[in-house]
Amino acid sequence: MSGPAMDFDTLRQAMGENYEQPEGPARNARAEQLLAEAEKLDIPLAVIEALGHQLKVYNYSSEKDKMFVPFARLLRLWDEHPEDFDEYEIHSLHWVFKWMSAGMLDQPHIPLASIEKWLGEMEYRYRLAGHSERAVRGAEFSVAAHLGDLERAERAHTAWLAADRDSMADCHACELHNQGWWRAERDADTEALELWRPVLEGEHSCAHEPHTVLASSLVPLLRLGRPEEARAHHLRGLRLVRPMESMRTAYADHVEFCALSGNEGRALELLAERPAYFTDSGDPRSRLDFMAVTALVMDRLTGLGLGGRTVPGPAGRVWTAGELAVHAREEALSLAARFDARNGTSYVSGRARARMDREPLVDRLPLGVRSARHVPTATAGAAPETDARPAPVPAPGTAARPGGDGPERATGPDLPALLAEARRLSRSRGPGAVAAWAAVSRAAEGRELEVRDRAEIADHAAMERGPEGIGLFHEAAELYDAAGDPGEALAARARAAYVLALVGGSEEALAAVTELYEKALALFADGGTGVSQTASVLVGRARILVHRVQESGEADGSGPARPGAAEADGIPAAEAAVRELLAFAGPHVADVRMASRAAEAQAMLGELAARSGDPEGAAELLGGAAEAYVAAGLPSFAVEYESRLVGIARHLGDAAGAERAARAALEHGGPALEPMGQAQLHLQLAEVLGDTEQFTAAAGHALEAAHWADEAGQGPTLGAWARHQLGGFLLRQGRWAEAAEILESALPDLTGDMHGDGAIVQTRWWLGDCLTELGEHSAAAENWLRAADIAQHWPEERDHAMLAHLAAEALGRAGLPAESEQAYARAGDLWRKLGNPHALVRSLRARAWASLRTGAGLDRARELMASAVRECEEAVRTVSEAGDERDPQVPLRLVAELGHTHRQFGDLVARSVTDDTQEGVARGLFEEALGHVTRAVSVFASLGDEALDAWTGAELAAGWLEADLLRPAAAAARARGVLSAYAGVPEEDDGVVGARRAEAEKILRMMEERGEE
Repeated sequence: MSGPAMDFDTLRQAMGENYEQPEGPARNARAEQLLAEAEKLDIPLAVIEALGHQLKVYNYSSEKDKMFVPFARLLRLWDEHPEDFDEYEIHSLHWVFKWMSAGMLDQPHIPLASIEKWLGEMEYRYRLAGHSERAVRGAEFSVAAHLGDLERAERAHTAWLAADRDSMADCHACELHNQGWWRAERDADTEALELWRPVLEGEHSCAHEPHTVLASSLVPLLRLGRPEEARAHHLRGLRLVRPMESMRTAYADHVEFCALSGNEGRALELLAERPAYFTDSGDPRSRLDFMAVTALVMDRLTGLGLGGRTVPGPAGRVWTAGELAVHAREEALSLAARFDARNGTSYVSGRARARMDREPLVDRLPLGVRSARHVPTATAGAAPETDARPAPVPAPGTAARPGGDGPERATGPDLPALLAEARRLSRSRGPGAVAAWAAVSRAAEGRELEVRDRAEIADHAAMERGPEGIGLFHEAAELYDAAGDPGEALAARARAAYVLALVGGSEEALAAVTELYEKALALFADGGTGVSQTASVLVGRARILVHRVQESGEADGSGPARPGAAEADGIPAAEAAVRELLAFAGPHVADVRMASRAAEAQAMLGELAARSGDPEGAAELLGGAAEAYVAAGLPSFAVEYESRLVGIARHLGDAAGAERAARAALEHGGPALEPMGQAQLHLQLAEVLGDTEQFTAAAGHALEAAHWADEAGQGPTLGAWARHQLGGFLLRQGRWAEAAEILESALPDLTGDMHGDGAIVQTRWWLGDCLTELGEHSAAAENWLRAADIAQHWPEERDHAMLAHLAAEALGRAGLPAESEQAYARAGDLWRKLGNPHALVRSLRARAWASLRTGAGLDRARELMASAVRECEEAVRTVSEAGDERDPQVPLRLVAELGHTHRQFGDLVARSVTDDTQEGVARGLFEEALGHVTRAVSVFASLGDEALDAWTGAELAAGWLEADLLRPAAAAARARGVLSAYAGVPEEDDGVVGARRAEAEKILRMMEERGEE
């Protein structure tokens, strides 16, 4: 059984509330129910308004095909009983004629003849109503453009722009979108973007703009080589269209952008977000757009060898990319064929094919948001030191071991050349040495080799094996001995000792390398080995001693060393070993290997200086080491030390030096850096630039860091931190929507264990700031409250209090006064605990206002405001008695806070008066309010000129209350007092003086008029 019928006012309220609900079937169903309610009222205008409401919600949904029925009924009512329509509904009826024109085009079952006939009907009715033909010509342009009748489209376009704008013309934002879209269709992308500029910059907007302009601009921006703008438009625009079911075409533009910019993984995620878009049939034209870009994405994945990958698609089965590519193309072409059959052309099918066959416009455009990698990317490896970390190669096989029958040397046609190339690259420390020795190892499988060859293969294999390489180093040493090279054997054993130190055996390693060191020096003195082999032993010894220093504590160079620390940590011994290495290598730096040894020695001295508490010396030495590597033609070897130098320079406050070092590290690393190295260096530079408020440049490097972290498979770790930083840099530029997208993307991966609770709190804090700027107050409050829940466990509760206060403000803006009052109470308790009277008083005042809005009543609001007054008065007394001479402004600020509290108390009481308040009660409330405001006037007056604007504001408020109490003379006196106070005071940029004078003069005029009456 249905309930009692609504009255007309309740019906109108229900329609208004329904229109504010999210687009979709639920809103449409409610509109249908409200039409049924309207029909019960026997009020023609109620039915007209309910039909108009139903038509609107259908138009902005996936069920656009349903809007023709309510419109036909509305038109019939207009023709039969025009007197039933009020002025607003007459305007609305003519306005939606345009929707019908576009709606008919979107439905291929509606014949073209009917559409053309409708255009004539629209033109006739607009002329009859006295409207300009601008909207008619705009509709004709849409028809012609859809048909591909370019000549007619240009004529209609010209006529459209030439006609006068009137109340039937689309808003400026929508018109500019369509005009720009046409220029882009005609390959005039620059003109299109210039037309769209006022919409993109916020000069013109509406309920659906800049949503569609942002989407339409994506491909033109890529074609023009402006990818950074395209990325920003994607992040900003997607956020706008996501909650709007009716914007499938714009959503498809974003999916297409991802497919054309190397972001296929992101495209799949967007498809997965809107499964209904694959099947919703109420708007065939937007479904055609969506299926076409789906085919584009799937063809792209298939072309990349991922056709077997599971992908999101129409419900009811599991899809692979290859299968969905076929299905989506068939669906798109089938829909296009229906339009072409209706239109008598092949234009729609041609455009659909062209869209599905588009090639990527950008190889790689990082977006910053988290996205699973769907496409493997080949990256070059770094060029490490060949005696430290060469490429991994298989252990020598049995055929490569000594002692085989018949020492027949391998003579494969490529092996001697491979060996020669590998040795050449090792001597020059070239970036291809890693790959070269790996090739030698592969080519040597199953062959008999010279002992020396086997020694070198084992030696280089050991360098990549970590702890497992120790045995291989010793095997290589035995082979070197067998080959008659005792110096290289000592070097291999020194390398084994260093690895042993790295895995915790530093005592044993030091003993071993000390013996090797003595043998090497003796052998070198007798001419039994060369400079390079001896230097390898010296560097091994120096590395082990420096490692022992580092084991004793972290070397960050952030402060002076503790007394006796150097000796205890073994710094003198390590420094002596390093200096011996430097002295030995110095005379031979013409050999790149020895130049590298000398540079490494200088770097080790820098690390020891940092450990000794000498950051200035460390910076100089590390910088010198980096320069030495670059001079030797080994720039990639400088990267580690330039990166280290960044941290020391930041500690020293040398921002310019830190930036130089960070940029040099990126430059010298170049394409040889592994993805993780790229991520770390870009993030380091981003943070350095952020320190100096170069936020635009910082954001660019944070974006690169996020991308490379994802490529390295570290999206949830380093990638999340990079996104956190990127969101902060975007926020500082006022790019709220972009920042919100990035921060929301970072949050799922941020964890207390990995990134720290502080990062999570800061991310949610920033996100709340962004959402507030975007008008998403409820979501802002949620983030601030969740951050507060984490911060409440910290020893210092200021952040907890601030977050609770911010959440309370957001809840109030979201229209949730009860929740707001609760959050203010939480914040107030914290402010009291922290001894912050200003924030405490403000939270109490806000609670009072929120309480009034909840319906708790004026008495409860009075209690809270009175508490605010008491807290403020007590704070003033406490500070005055303490006589704090450190900041004489403290008591003055508290007195001013007291004045504002009295002023708000008066405002609160006055605003509690409504039209329904009885006259006697209202007068009593106005008297009460005047008492509070008068106290505010007195408090502000005690502060003199410092509080002039606050005093005049309160005085004028008192004047209005005097007027409400029918005391014109008193009101006029207060107004004249304000004018007198501002006599000779110049106008300020903030406009306060002018506004106060204007308000005072208004009071005087009104009081004079009352006197005359």
